Amino acid sequence: MDLPEPLRAALEDALQGSGKAAARASADLSRRYRSSHGRSSRPLTLSDEDAAAYAVYRLPATYAAIAAVLREVRNRMPAWQPRTLLDVGAGPGTTVWAATQVWPGIEAATLVERDRRMMAVGKRLLQDGRRSHSLAVEWRRADLLGGWEAEPHDLVVAAYVLGELPGPARREVVDGLRARTGGVLAIVEPGTPLGFELVREARDRLRGGGGSIIAPCPHDGTCPMAGGDWCHFAQRLNRSRLHRSVKAGSLAYEDEKFSYVALSRTPGDAIAGRIVRHPQVRGGHVHLELCTPAGLEHRIVPRRDRDLFRQARDARWGGVFPAHSADEPR
Repeated sequence: MDLPEPLRAALEDALQGSGKAAARASADLSRRYRSSHGRSSRPLTLSDEDAAAYAVYRLPATYAAIAAVLREVRNRMPAWQPRTLLDVGAGPGTTVWAATQVWPGIEAATLVERDRRMMAVGKRLLQDGRRSHSLAVEWRRADLLGGWEAEPHDLVVAAYVLGELPGPARREVVDGLRARTGGVLAIVEPGTPLGFELVREARDRLRGGGGSIIAPCPHDGTCPMAGGDWCHFAQRLNRSRLHRSVKAGSLAYEDEKFSYVALSRTPGDAIAGRIVRHPQVRGGHVHLELCTPAGLEHRIVPRRDRDLFRQARDARWGGVFPAHSADEPR
């Protein structure tokens, strides 16, 4: 996956002439982020330098995760077209870029963010990227711990937000997100054991309150993950020269791991199973770890089952299996 060219160019423009300062701030952000084990997507107190550094250091990876989640929502609901977006804990406006790549027909976006410096970075990126010229964008400054207001929107996203909140506040925010969801709600957190626990907690609260869990789960039942296991996925993102420089990285890509849940007010297309680990090809068999409506399943697909074997051989972690049956038109 690549960043949209207007966003890549806007990030470079935002850091014009401050590369060394941004690199130092990014290195500091990296230390703080890793020491927190990904609990928070950004520090609680931001300087102007921090906000700009965050935009380069974390925005590309969070963009990749959010875009991957929203593409999966589109896969489950191919006929659905949101017109309005609500991004809660918007940071520098990452979700706007991802959502409008997946659904270009989005007409208006409301972005709720508490940090004025982060809002300033987001406004500049949108202006430089000219997204605000074709999209009605409203920024609202609000602290989720102190109450926030928003009318229902078609698509509601809260990405890398719950980890910054204490338990009681998380539950209130999840309830508030659902109340403001007209169509689909997507919650995204880091793909760590802690991030998954936050997602599972939110999923448990969303179950049975109206609507269906459409992704990644193939069911609305209790999550079958147990013990030290956790459900997460990964999206590879190609790094720009600036991104490699600021992160002091030699690789031309990075893999962002994430956990998520998506709730829809109307049912999406049903799936038989979700691949929750890398498929293993061993001789004439493919071994798959699946989450199915009946629970977790280890399935071995032999070469003699030619249609399923082709699907299994080409399958990827996070994908749907089987994608189609032998008698289904492709």
